[in-house]
Amino acid sequence: MAADLNKLFRLTKTQIKPGAEMLTRALQDNPRIVYFFPDEYERKIKMPYLFQYRIRLSLLYGEAYATSPNMEGIALWLPSENTHMTMSRVIRCGGLSVLLKVGRKNVSRVMSFSSCLASIHTHHAPFKHWYLLQLGVNPDYQGKGYASVLLKAMFARIDKERLPCYLETQNEKNVLISQHYGFKVVEESIVPGTKVTNWAMLREKVG
Repeated sequence: MAADLNKLFRLTKTQIKPGAEMLTRALQDNPRIVYFFPDEYERKIKMPYLFQYRIRLSLLYGEAYATSPNMEGIALWLPSENTHMTMSRVIRCGGLSVLLKVGRKNVSRVMSFSSCLASIHTHHAPFKHWYLLQLGVNPDYQGKGYASVLLKAMFARIDKERLPCYLETQNEKNVLISQHYGFKVVEESIVPGTKVTNWAMLREKVG
């Protein structure tokens, strides 16, 4: 499988909906997603709209890659200068449509949770870096190295740029996986108002 960005599939607008459907299947049991949508049926129906927003955000202000047109795995990235969400960016990425489709109560949970993570992000990475916004692999292809392909390809570029990389996860098993790629936990905390644990992780720049 590919080990550099030139051999990956760069997402376009036509992949927004199918990509969001795949991420929903891949991450439906993620603690953050479960907190957003406790009801499993509602989660399957409404979560794709949030992932559509995230993919659109990456297409407009960052980069979005898949392992192939079949989208076995997807990685969404933002440069640090584009991680702050202004109202104009939210609107341009379809945020108002998400509000209508997902519901005000659910969006309120998402915004409160995301605001907390953004504060932690800013505190631990106030410098130029890349942010791994989302990583997901189709359940049918998990454990076959697709996530590794996506990560190693981008890390090769990040290392050439001599930049650090930041991510957060709410899934404890992902902590060890991320540590394998050079990330270190810089903060472990419970997101206020929830029972969800968040691990903020930083991969230092090379050289």
